Amino acid sequence: MKEKPVFELLLTQEARDFLKSLSKDVRSKIGSNIRRIQKGERNIEIFKKLENSDIWEFRTLYNKVAYRLFAFWDTESNTLVVATHGIVKKTQKTPAKEIAKAESIRKQYFDNKNH
Repeated sequence: MKEKPVFELLLTQEARDFLKSLSKDVRSKIGSNIRRIQKGERNIEIFKKLENSDIWEFRTLYNKVAYRLFAFWDTESNTLVVATHGIVKKTQKTPAKEIAKAESIRKQYFDNKNH
């Protein structure tokens, strides 16, 4: 019997496009990490809340390249995680503009949902 995931994952079109732009091996690794979290694994190496924000990031390191998929929780919809967009991370610190972009997508999501 297949385990029920702890949460559902909804990808925006931008997040899907980002994943499609990556190699099959990288996509596979990101998918594997997401499934680990969906099965209930608590691991800040691969899923971490960003400081001073409602944004989380799925973190994948593959061949020394850091990939980030930004997300937020929708606790009204059975803990759905909505992945907003992704980046290939080139610096130690997550760029503030990427966090702001994810927060903007989050706000738009809830504004649309509540109308």
